[in-house]
Parts: sequence; structure tokens; C-alpha cells
Amino acid sequence: QVQLVESGGGLVQAGGSLRLSCAASGRTSSYIAVAWFRQAPEKDRDFVSAIRWNGRTTHYADFVEGRFTISRDNAKNMVYLQMNSLKPEDTAVYYCAAEPDRGLGTSESWYGYWGQGTQVTVSS
Repeated sequence: QVQLVESGGGLVQAGGSLRLSCAASGRTSSYIAVAWFRQAPEKDRDFVSAIRWNGRTTHYADFVEGRFTISRDNAKNMVYLQMNSLKPEDTAVYYCAAEPDRGLGTSESWYGYWGQGTQVTVSS
């Protein structure tokens, strides 16, 4: 079992930045890939970014357009999502998800472990 807890969400003005954190615990000695998803009100949950256990392979959704950076610190069991140049359309609940590393998936079903989410609100 892997437990995930997100933090770092909040209210920010358009053009601002936030850094989301995902703390992993439990079977963290496993080689887990970690992803970020987001869900806006009345919309489906969308893939944002993912990173493999070694941190050397990452993947981003097209809408990120170079504004977000995913990273991890395995010594601290942490994964981060640095979000810059935020737009009102980035407003959503952001979820951290994990799965023993078998590549990077972009679908919800790829990941078996999920956090509770953290709200990000970008005002115009």
C-alpha cells in the first residue's frame, strides 16, 4: 500500500506560481511512478504530468505548454509540481497518483493509489 498526501494548493492571481507537493508513505521502497491529475468542476479528471521512479523520464499534457515542471526527491519520498504562469483555466482540484513503475500512463486507470486532492484557484 502507498499513501499519498497533497499540499501546496491555494488562491493565486493569473500569472502567478504555486508549487504542489505530494508526500508518499507506506511501501515507498517500491519503485513507484507518480502522476498529477486535475479535475475542474463538472469536468472529467485530466492528466497533467508524470514522472518515473528515477526522475529521469517525465511527461506532460499538451496544455501545460512548458509552464509546469514535475520533479521528485526520493530521499524525502516527495514529488513536486511547480506551476508557473498560471491561468484561470488551471483552476481545479489537483490529485497525486502513484503506481509501481511500469512506464508512464496518462489515464486514471493506470494508477492504483490516489491522494485526496488539493484545490488550486487562479483568479483573473
